[in-house]
Amino acid sequence: MQRRSFLKKAGLGLAAGAAAAPAIVRADSPTVTWRMVGSWPKSLDTLFGSMEYISKRVAEATGGKFNIKVYAAGEIVGGLQVLDAVQNGTVECGHTATYYYFGKDPTFALNCAAPFGMNARQQNAWMYHGGGMELVRDFYKDYNVTLFPAGNTGCQMGGWFRKEIKTVADLKGLKFRVSGFAGMALTKLGVVPQQLAGGDVYPALEKGTIDAAEWVGPYDDEKLGFYKVAKYYYYPGWWEAGTQADLLVNLKAFAALPKEYQDVLSMACADVNGWMMAKYDAVNPDALKRLVANGVKLRPFSNAILAACYKSAMEVYAEISAKNAKFKKVYDAMSKFQGDQVQWWSIAEDRMNNFMAAAERMSQREERRKKM
Repeated sequence: MQRRSFLKKAGLGLAAGAAAAPAIVRADSPTVTWRMVGSWPKSLDTLFGSMEYISKRVAEATGGKFNIKVYAAGEIVGGLQVLDAVQNGTVECGHTATYYYFGKDPTFALNCAAPFGMNARQQNAWMYHGGGMELVRDFYKDYNVTLFPAGNTGCQMGGWFRKEIKTVADLKGLKFRVSGFAGMALTKLGVVPQQLAGGDVYPALEKGTIDAAEWVGPYDDEKLGFYKVAKYYYYPGWWEAGTQADLLVNLKAFAALPKEYQDVLSMACADVNGWMMAKYDAVNPDALKRLVANGVKLRPFSNAILAACYKSAMEVYAEISAKNAKFKKVYDAMSKFQGDQVQWWSIAEDRMNNFMAAAERMSQREERRKKM
């Protein structure tokens, strides 16, 4: 069978979402079994579900000849050890948020999420069409890893707080579960950052070991039960305007795959990249309504707090760039691309979104008036 025919049919099957791809492989194609570890507990059916989605797509497209077994955080390695496991060849691949490895090198955050960074669509534009993929993969080679964008949460919430945060002064001394990059910016404002894997956040918040915690957004946060132990829910998560999840793949394992299997894995990741964003967009609105109905107090970070955080974040970018050439190379390219994106979005997207938000509020007021 011609290679072009294979790719065309496999690509159509993977993109369709609802229908399984036909099993189109050569008779002599080898049977391959991989293991995929993740940073997520099984209870998070979108994040962990993305791992299952990739596995399912790959198996369908290869007639069951390329199988990837998925393991939740803690089953083989801890949620924050995915990169190490893939780099060392303990497993062939892993699904994670690479800003968890900020401590190894801050550059790991840039393809995932960084303070006041790009939203999901802008991030995809940079990765796929703006040169981001090439820059990032070049950096990851030093860790014996390549990567594929494999999901995006969209703009996240600012987290759960046991008390109100009204001023910048309220941040001082706050023990906040937040990842490395944002933690550095918040440290300048007196916050005491804590990095915890997903499964450890609830007990720490419940016991008062931490004062606040951020995770993802309404749907996942509801599943983890944070609203039971902290009632103030802030937004936006300025450190995660569009958080990209990635499939990290061991370079040696990837090179050993037949070319057809490499292509199928790539297309499965591209498929799940859209699937995750669509899933969160579909389920977050109802989840937020349920949380508010359960007594959650929804609060925006004040402009003064956001301005102070932005200033701190820009200082951190400059400090890291001054001493880390790899970071500077990626950040400078990303920052330039983001500047053009922000200007473009302000023309059509932002204007349309802002008008629709105002129109919806007006419609809701009119409906309430009619019921009076």
